[in-house]
Amino acid sequence: MLEPYIDAHSHVWTPDVAHYPLAAGFKVDDMKPPSFTADELLKLCRPSGVGRVNLIQMSFYEFDNSYILDMIKLYPDRFVGTAIVDPLSPAPDKAMAALRPKGVRAFRIQPRYGKAPPARWLGPAGYDAMFAEAARTGAVLSCLIDPDGLPEVDRMCRKHPESPVIIDHLCRIGVNGMIRDEDVELLCSMAKHPKVLVKVGAFYALGKKSPPYTDLVPLIERVVRAFGVRRCMWESDCPFQVVQHKYDESVALVRDLMPAMSPADKAWLLGKTAEKWLFTA
Repeated sequence: MLEPYIDAHSHVWTPDVAHYPLAAGFKVDDMKPPSFTADELLKLCRPSGVGRVNLIQMSFYEFDNSYILDMIKLYPDRFVGTAIVDPLSPAPDKAMAALRPKGVRAFRIQPRYGKAPPARWLGPAGYDAMFAEAARTGAVLSCLIDPDGLPEVDRMCRKHPESPVIIDHLCRIGVNGMIRDEDVELLCSMAKHPKVLVKVGAFYALGKKSPPYTDLVPLIERVVRAFGVRRCMWESDCPFQVVQHKYDESVALVRDLMPAMSPADKAWLLGKTAEKWLFTA
């Protein structure tokens, strides 16, 4: 039997750059830690009750998703993937369609890939094709953005209301140490779109950036109230969570340190939401 929790967001990579070469512009020294393989991740997460993980394509590999695809094939009961396709390529929607049967359930998007500023980062035509493909298949578009990227997501969600979208890392609110009320309100306003979800995690990088992370509880509670727990999913953002902190410290914030949240709500946040949106084909 698999452990009950699901980590909605962890990166993996391998020091075997002969079989899995790095993308242009990246070097081995950029890989910190030097190794964080799928096996290393499983050894780390399973003692905390996490049995399944959504693997996020690492920037080291850019648009070559080979490593996560191979790990999904090796552990099909434990992993699904979030791949990256080039939004500026001639047919990113066709690339999405080709990856779906291989266990890819989501696609990471961010301003850097479209080479446009946050105010118009979803302007390239390829993103319209990707949103249309997401609406057609149920693939999720996973946004790595700051609050200044939300207006563009709002625009595209109005244009493509059937496209599932996830905002990663609580929209990185608090990454500079300050949790601004206007940023939280902007994120919560996205709850008006029924298919917008939020990943609740990367606690090591937000607010005081120190376990037990209880300074983030008010932010998490506001977001969960706005979206409903069935549109919020916990994530670790490993291996970055464990560079200086521990994996279980991230799990424990939700599992043990949010007394206002019911056990049923914690079950959704720690697994059932990710299962519904990412592990159900």
